Amino acid sequence: MKGVPDSALGKMYKEHIQLILDKDIDGLLAQYDKDAVLISSFQKTPLYFRGHEELKEHFQGILGIEGLDTEIAFWGETENPTTLMIVEAIKMTVGGQEATMRFADSWVIKDGKIVIHFAGMTQYPDGSVA
Repeated sequence: MKGVPDSALGKMYKEHIQLILDKDIDGLLAQYDKDAVLISSFQKTPLYFRGHEELKEHFQGILGIEGLDTEIAFWGETENPTTLMIVEAIKMTVGGQEATMRFADSWVIKDGKIVIHFAGMTQYPDGSVA
């Protein structure tokens, strides 16, 4: 993990990535408000996941990840309201195959929990750009 600042949100992000590596779905859910919404562009059409049950369904995808490396290309955060916007270069191995992508994630945080998560993919594993 490269380029993560030493801030409260930097710590939360590092924890988030470690939970993914640990395949700890319950730990990930604990970072989210019970009514959180995650909007994903991973399928090239918007997918919406609302609340812990739907987020749990979405997070099942981490179970296939065998390796994950992230490098921050852009990091921006605010304190009031608490928000995070990042662009990440991602390398992961799934099913023995390495994939390289770029994500653009944004979080809106309230009372220490993610309430809105925009999970955007800007470069897909096939090299196409969103």
